[in-house]
Amino acid sequence: SKIKIISGGQTGVDRASLDVAIAMGMEHGGFCPKGRLAEDGFVPLKYKMNELEIDDYSARTLKNVQFSDGTLILHTGQIAAGTALTEEFCSFEKKPLLKINTLDDFKVIRVNFNTWLEKNSISTLNIAGPRESEAHICQRVKVILMELLTEHI
Repeated sequence: SKIKIISGGQTGVDRASLDVAIAMGMEHGGFCPKGRLAEDGFVPLKYKMNELEIDDYSARTLKNVQFSDGTLILHTGQIAAGTALTEEFCSFEKKPLLKINTLDDFKVIRVNFNTWLEKNSISTLNIAGPRESEAHICQRVKVILMELLTEHI
């Protein structure tokens, strides 16, 4: 079934997931801070984001967790900073969470992802992970998501 991708619009995993959604013709969106605040200045206008009233990263993190059916965290071995907060919010809101280490074997990643999507009936998927300065992860994430989402467009 069709999936909508949302994220917070930050550099790194957030942007990679929005880029993949756009490239694959999938619906995308998500909440970002007031002023479209991001590490590199602001979230480019090509992304269809909902701007919040406050310029607080944690507020948009919570909103994206609340407004999705589940959250996928992509990481490279450790979960810190804003990504750790995402994990806490999922637990607090009792929302499905899947953590994928992008360095793991792809066959395992695919099985885990597909099983989790189905089990939790995910139609709006929040994708989160480190910003680009924390983990140079953007390209790797794009490759993985292109592969994972092909079956769900």
